[in-house]
Amino acid sequence: MRSVYVIGIGITSFTRLEYPLSEIAAYPAMMAMKDAGRKEIDHLYVANMGSGRVNHQTGLASAVVDTLSLTPAGAEAIENGPASGASAIKTGYMAVASGVHDVVMVTGAERMREVNNLEATEFVATLTHPLAEYIYGVTLPSLAAMFTRLYMEKYGVTERHLAMVAVKNQNNALKNEFAHLQQEISIEGILDSPEAMTNNPYVAEPLRFFDCCPVSDGGACVILASEEVARKVERPLVRLAGVGQATDTHAVHEREEPTDLLAVRRAAAKSFEMAGLAPSDVDVAELHDAFTILEIVESEEVGFFPKGEGHLALERGETAIGGTLPINPSGGLKGRGHPVGATGIAQAHEIVHQLRGDAGERQVKDAKVGFTCNFGGFGNNVVCLTFVRGN
Repeated sequence: MRSVYVIGIGITSFTRLEYPLSEIAAYPAMMAMKDAGRKEIDHLYVANMGSGRVNHQTGLASAVVDTLSLTPAGAEAIENGPASGASAIKTGYMAVASGVHDVVMVTGAERMREVNNLEATEFVATLTHPLAEYIYGVTLPSLAAMFTRLYMEKYGVTERHLAMVAVKNQNNALKNEFAHLQQEISIEGILDSPEAMTNNPYVAEPLRFFDCCPVSDGGACVILASEEVARKVERPLVRLAGVGQATDTHAVHEREEPTDLLAVRRAAAKSFEMAGLAPSDVDVAELHDAFTILEIVESEEVGFFPKGEGHLALERGETAIGGTLPINPSGGLKGRGHPVGATGIAQAHEIVHQLRGDAGERQVKDAKVGFTCNFGGFGNNVVCLTFVRGN
């Protein structure tokens, strides 16, 4: 297989956007083409989960390729729930690595705030098992809450640890101009003060308001290319070195050990194996923290910390921007936002910035290896990516 490089990146603000969905997808694509200094694209992949259901628009890829005036380039949409973004990057990677295409664009977009929060929660709940979960009113916050309670009882994680993730990531987002949440928070304000229950009420106990990511609109884009093309682009080389994907039992209660996220573990292992690297080689990571507990558990399952000790690494400050393994310097889903189809691409966007060394105030010192984990459903379809600086 050929080596595959990221030659261009772009992103919108993650917030409420009053633009058509095809334009939300096209805007970061234009940024990426400018970043790459290139307008010639062989193929376009569009990551999206909800255009048909939420926005009443199908054939999104056709609309986006026309909006960008990239016809007659091929175009198709990729849907894998909240892991759609990384799945689309994986598909683009395969197209370039195989030699089918030399340059592909991968853009992801979602306009989730076209509906209210209750409708958005119900839309995301369609990810659950249709007969064993969805028809009984199961939602993603409810699954996350039950998972969190089990993890607390088994490993000693507390609500304070969850709040520490929320504070870290939301305050990291203050250093990211594109992040959804631009409000500084503190442990005292969301947990310890007399006003904490008002400021930070339970959504699904033990998860509180600040333990959950916001509902966001937004788009992100990466352009992937062969080495021959990448060496002609005036940007530091960033190679997509490893791609891994794995699935797990759909209905969460049917898993042998409900506190294990086996798809995360297996997808990460595949990504590291392809890259010829180990978790200890990673300098910076973007993990899928739709709920604060997920950052802690994913940090263990991918191999950064022993099982049951992710919260202890958090306590020691290891996952802060100045720590030994910064996690979610962008703000993560918790602070940056979570327009589901764009999220996996936004994670890659941040890692490319970090490996180029141009992430500004949130720059991780001397970052050479970056990693992303994009979490579909409640861990039933996961895609992990490993990036390296240079060759």
